[in-house]
Amino acid sequence: MSTRAAIRYAKAILNLAKTDGSETAVYNDMQLIEETIQGSDDLKVLLKSPIIKLSDKVSVLEAIFGSKVNNYSLGLIKLLANKKRLDVLETVASDYQIIYDHLKSIDVAKVTTAVPLSDALRIQVIAKVKELTGNETTLNNDINPDIIGGFILRVGDIQYDASIAKSLRELERSFDDSHYEAKI
Repeated sequence: MSTRAAIRYAKAILNLAKTDGSETAVYNDMQLIEETIQGSDDLKVLLKSPIIKLSDKVSVLEAIFGSKVNNYSLGLIKLLANKKRLDVLETVASDYQIIYDHLKSIDVAKVTTAVPLSDALRIQVIAKVKELTGNETTLNNDINPDIIGGFILRVGDIQYDASIAKSLRELERSFDDSHYEAKI
């Protein structure tokens, strides 16, 4: 969940990175930071814990990201530590990506599938969305086995549901409607 503070930090790091053309490198760092935090419950607990010393948190983050991210991203981590706001690091990383995408006119397409997309299919979906919107596109693939098969594509306010679960619901609805009509 985004906060005003997280948005301010994200805007500040983007403006700073733009001064020397590092905004794309920082974008990649923010993706890495967000994915790493989302993928580790231990890291989430560490960042939110009031019991763990701030210096220990910074040491862990430097060990994880130190050689993988640029100086702006490391500076952000240290700034958040100095302000005692490391708990918003994941949100700042997410907000940075959103602001960057808006700045660069990049659409974010969300594809929900029952299994992960193959690289070839990912490329096809990105090309199709770019063809439809005229904008560059990044693709987030959410996995939800409940849709059984097919996919649900969402770009901005537009959603296309081609899931098997939806087809089954429509089939069930048509049976219910025909059953109701047969009684009349």
